[in-house]
Amino acid sequence: MKLSVIIVNYNVRYYIEQCIISVLKAVEPLDAEVFVVDNHSSDGSVKYLRKRFKKRITLIECQHNLGFARANNIAIGQATGEYLLLLNPDTIVGEKTLEQVVRFMDEHPKVGSAGAMMHNSDGTRAPESRRGLPTPMVSLLKMLGFSRRYYMTNLPWDQPGQIEVVSGAFCMLRRETIERVGLLDEDFFMYGEDIDLSYRILQGGYENWYVPAPIVHYKGESTQKSSFRYVHVFYQAMLIFFRKHYDHLALLVSLPIKLAIYFRAFLALVQMLSHRMRMSLGFVNKHHRHQPHYAFVGSHAMLRECRQLAARKGLSADFYSEMPPAELLAGRHVVYDTELLSYDGVIRLASGNLQGLCTLCTYSMRSHVLITPNETIR
Repeated sequence: MKLSVIIVNYNVRYYIEQCIISVLKAVEPLDAEVFVVDNHSSDGSVKYLRKRFKKRITLIECQHNLGFARANNIAIGQATGEYLLLLNPDTIVGEKTLEQVVRFMDEHPKVGSAGAMMHNSDGTRAPESRRGLPTPMVSLLKMLGFSRRYYMTNLPWDQPGQIEVVSGAFCMLRRETIERVGLLDEDFFMYGEDIDLSYRILQGGYENWYVPAPIVHYKGESTQKSSFRYVHVFYQAMLIFFRKHYDHLALLVSLPIKLAIYFRAFLALVQMLSHRMRMSLGFVNKHHRHQPHYAFVGSHAMLRECRQLAARKGLSADFYSEMPPAELLAGRHVVYDTELLSYDGVIRLASGNLQGLCTLCTYSMRSHVLITPNETIR
């Protein structure tokens, strides 16, 4: 087996459905298997995915939410691929993306892990695609607002480049590397485990690389970043990493970093509490949300179905059977017909002359679901 794709799901059944469909198209030229580990979802994900994909995926149903690291480790234990891809459920991969990264790793045996060119939902490139290790100095500079070194902005986007940290949203691993440096550290419930693994890969004598193979990452649809739990888990992960790898440093070095982490966590909680208090006092209308204007682009059958959806849900929308000029789409939620267009094509359109102008959304005639970065509509 050449490649084992592992996706951990938690209450995002329509996002992961889209992710799986894009993966199944991308692995067609490869000898590959797909694992989905469900972390005790309550949205009917297991039943839905089992019916939707039947024998095309291996579905592992956890009886508790085990966290990202442990869930991945369970699937790694069952996977047989020469390469292992850890992939977030709120991603879309291009049809050629996986083949491109596999080929790169075949040609570079020192590469222990490789990441992709991640695009945000507006088509812009995500800086998390290339990251440096959060050493005490780099971490302190980032917390002070100086992130150039952390995001390795000196590297070109259109060429492979050696980096220090590969994002867990898309992390292709060489099995030989995992066997040497170990699995994901299960002390990290969520966040930080990718940084820790990347660090250990470098210590093991391997390299981490960025490959300009395109994906879209909706960023965190499986988490609620406005929750107290998110703040706790995120900043706790930062502390775990620092204590594990840098706690041996002198107190004059380690103490300011720890205090900075606690301070940033405190600020995040204060901002969250302040927003909720303003909402409760009526200064912010919690029911008010800017209603996006949609532009549906697809086949006649898709447009007919989406006109009914827009009427039923009260969506403001325009409909196009051909791609309209970019100026007509500025500020819109552009909904692409994934039955008509390839995922490579969708990503290319969103990251081309529309980059930063509009939001990438999709609609599938198979699932009859409109997927946006913030919600699903059906």
